[in-house]
Amino acid sequence: MTNRILITDIAWPDIEIEKEVLAAVDGEPVIAGSGTPEEIIALAPEADAILTCWKDVPAEALDVAPNCRIVSRYGIGLDNIPVDHATGHGMLVTNVPDFCLEEVSDHVMALLLATARQLMPLVRTPDRSDWSRDTPRPIPRVRGQTLGLIGFGNIGRALVPKALGFGLRVIAYTPRLRAEDAPAGVEVTNDLGALLAASDYVTIHCPLTDETAHMIDERALGQMKPSALLINTSRGGVIDEGALVRALEEGQIAGAALDVTDPEPPAADNPLLNMENVIVTPHAAFYSVAATADLARKAAENVVTVLQGNIPKTLINVEVLDQENCRL
Repeated sequence: MTNRILITDIAWPDIEIEKEVLAAVDGEPVIAGSGTPEEIIALAPEADAILTCWKDVPAEALDVAPNCRIVSRYGIGLDNIPVDHATGHGMLVTNVPDFCLEEVSDHVMALLLATARQLMPLVRTPDRSDWSRDTPRPIPRVRGQTLGLIGFGNIGRALVPKALGFGLRVIAYTPRLRAEDAPAGVEVTNDLGALLAASDYVTIHCPLTDETAHMIDERALGQMKPSALLINTSRGGVIDEGALVRALEEGQIAGAALDVTDPEPPAADNPLLNMENVIVTPHAAFYSVAATADLARKAAENVVTVLQGNIPKTLINVEVLDQENCRL
């Protein structure tokens, strides 16, 4: 029997890897064209599984998908999937928690070094052809400075040895880890204010949830050093962008490096795009050829596992297994 797999969107050229994996369950991929909520809702009734990358999966799509057994996320974050709603319908939800760990942690270090060394002001361009070492602010020595991690999941942990290699002191804010269980070289705190006050670089590695939305607001920014730099490769909504713009304009912090914004893409008139002390990259920290190939394969394998009647290793809503309406 053919299984129809609704793919809401992809961030790579083709789905050849997915096709190869889904062949094990006679999977027939159906790729949404624009991936609008209306289109996803229209395609959902015939779906036996949903694969989604960036697009929001509307709760209404799950309401009209009686045969859908799994919503599989291409990636780590789940803020575009109504997980509780899927659970209510007995659907399994999965992600790929080990996706792009090296890529994102490399990108964080690249952003940290670029902002610390002020590479953008120093880059020679036709309109800046003078041979000058002048920078907007003094350049610090990176070794011996403090890196504060907000969140300490897989990406944060992958970042640690790279940061330690540059001689940084590393502090992690995580309410769920005891100090005695922290990896070597990492200090742990459950006091966000203390981390912000102590850090020369603050990098965000938490998911976007009701709890973390606008976590970095005017108050949090006010707790940072005037010389500190803020780095975000998680989700744009964790930062109150209006508060960040004001903090940068008023010199409350020295600069920012953002791979994510809220919304995405940012509006052309977003002040962050024109500030000399801000670097913005287009949600590209995850990308490498190897990372996206791994992601496509693992997300598709989660679909195959469920359609074969087995429990996937990266099941998010484990409680669904105890429900009478579980669709496994």
